[in-house]
Amino acid sequence: MGSDLRLVVFDVDGTLVDSQADILAAMTAAFGTVALPTPTREDILGIVGLSLPEAMSVLVPGIATPLRRDLVAGYKAAYMDLRAENGVEVSSPLYPHVRKVLEEMHAVPELLLGVATGKSRKGLDKLLDGHDLRHLFVTQQVADNHPSKPHPAMLRSALSETGIDAHRAVMVGDTSYDMEMARAAGMLAIGVGWGYHDRARLKDAHILLDDIRLLPGLLQQIWEQMA
Repeated sequence: MGSDLRLVVFDVDGTLVDSQADILAAMTAAFGTVALPTPTREDILGIVGLSLPEAMSVLVPGIATPLRRDLVAGYKAAYMDLRAENGVEVSSPLYPHVRKVLEEMHAVPELLLGVATGKSRKGLDKLLDGHDLRHLFVTQQVADNHPSKPHPAMLRSALSETGIDAHRAVMVGDTSYDMEMARAAGMLAIGVGWGYHDRARLKDAHILLDDIRLLPGLLQQIWEQMA
C-alpha cells in the first residue's frame, strides 16, 4: 500500500462503546452458577479487554481449568441473553460523539481504521452490525485468533493486513493492556480517559485523551511532526 497511508486501531469496550452494565450483570450470573462470590465492580472492569479465559484467571487466581471453562461458558450465555433481550444499542451504547468522529476519520482517504478487541468474532459482528459500523473498519482483530492482550499479535496482524509500518500506526484504548500491546508492537499508544481503567493505570500511554472529538486533530499534529 502507499506510503502515505496511516492506521488507527481502536479498542472496543470502554473506548467506542460502554458495555459495563451487561458485563457486570453477566459476571454476576456466571459466578452465581458456580457458587463463587462475585468479584467487585472495580475488579471486573479491570479485566475488560482480556480474553475471557485470561480474565477469569485474573479474577480467580489459581482457578482450575474446568471451573474456568464453566465461568467462561456462564458469562457468554448470560451476556448473549442480555444482548438479545435489550438490543445492542442498549447493551453496548456508543459513547458520545464516537460515530461522528469515526465517520470523519473514515472519510480521510489516507486514513485506515481498525479494531482490536478481546471480544469473539461473533460478539464483535453483533456489535458492529447493531451499530452499522462494520464498513468503517478495514481490519478487525478478535480474541478467537490471537493470544490475549497485552500480547501484540492482534496489532501485528492489523499491520500485516494493511501493509502499514508500525511507526505510521496508533492504538487507541482505555486499558493498560491496550497501552502495553501498542508499545510491544512498536505503535503509538493513546489512552482515553472515559473508559474502565483510571489514568494511573495508563502509565504506558504516550498520550492521554479526554475527548474523542480531539482525536482527528491530535493525529494530524502527530503525523505532521513525524513527517
